[in-house]
Amino acid sequence: MKSSKSIEFVKVRGEIKSGHGVASGKGGDNRYPEGTLNQQCRHFLARGLDLSNYFMGTINLDISPHAYEIREPKYFFKNIAWSAHIPPENFYFFDVLLYHKALTYEGLIYMPDPETKEDHVQLPNILELILPKIKGLEYGLSVDIVINKNQLKIINN
Repeated sequence: MKSSKSIEFVKVRGEIKSGHGVASGKGGDNRYPEGTLNQQCRHFLARGLDLSNYFMGTINLDISPHAYEIREPKYFFKNIAWSAHIPPENFYFFDVLLYHKALTYEGLIYMPDPETKEDHVQLPNILELILPKIKGLEYGLSVDIVINKNQLKIINN
């Protein structure tokens, strides 16, 4: 008999912050002029994750005072050699919904594994979101996201 795990969700409010700008290629890192996400996409697609419906950049959401703990990611890709400039990395992806101006946007939380990431490391209260292009999002804006608690646990600090 197969056990079914109930899906529980948690709503978290966060503030949009500026990031390193490397995912989109806007950060001025000459190693990744088209953005790191563009370079990684084909590797993710080869493993079953198609990001073609999303904007090729991330929204950096500060969920302070909360932090997070990885549970069961929707996708986990190990040892992705996507760049000649850095060693291979692992990547986690988690489901996310973002609410903005009475609309809901489906996307993913994109998380290079902190254990294998050497450059552009994020603070433990920043989540990087991959979503469709959304008009009106700007730094300093507060938005709500919903996360599957089975995938990512939000820790109340």
